[in-house]
Amino acid sequence: MFKSLIAATCGLLLAGGAHASALEQFKSFVASTKAAKGEFTQRQVKSTTGETPKVSTQASGTFVFARPGKFIWTYTKPYEQVLQADGDQLFIFDKDLNQVTTKKLGDALGSSPAAILFGSNDLEKNFTLSEGGTRDGLEWLKALPKAKDTSFEQIAIGLRNGLPEAMELKDSFGQTSVLKFTKIEKNPALNAASFKFVMPKGADVFNN
Repeated sequence: MFKSLIAATCGLLLAGGAHASALEQFKSFVASTKAAKGEFTQRQVKSTTGETPKVSTQASGTFVFARPGKFIWTYTKPYEQVLQADGDQLFIFDKDLNQVTTKKLGDALGSSPAAILFGSNDLEKNFTLSEGGTRDGLEWLKALPKAKDTSFEQIAIGLRNGLPEAMELKDSFGQTSVLKFTKIEKNPALNAASFKFVMPKGADVFNN
């Protein structure tokens, strides 16, 4: 669940006006937001035919990002894990195991949901965007990856008053990751050093 999170993070990037459509809000937010920070909760719902969907334990934490390709996505509960990217490399740090996995950021992003949040403004190059209607008081945007090799079949982003409040990521295994975003601050003061990963002392490192 956590490593697919890169995907998860994707949802934070949207916005516009209080009565604007989801697509208008999304494009406005992307155009006006070079960086942001806030808090999130995440849970997974597994679809089982003929049965009530099973819901995973809720995870929560904080995020900060600066486009393109710089972010820190920190899980604080139920256990601590950090996904951090400096624009070139992605580092996944499991605090309990004191273990770090690294990979090239380009390979990790691709046409994933994270590209919406952490990538460039050229979103329609990798995604087909359309209106998803109104639900739970939010205007929803649907994003379908154009690439065939992505693990996500559909992404839905819920916006209100020009900010993203929710995201749903449906994968090819019948599971949906549901994220909710709060306390979003647009364009906070950040610098490149904010995203430099400091290797924990004694950590085991795995390069992918």
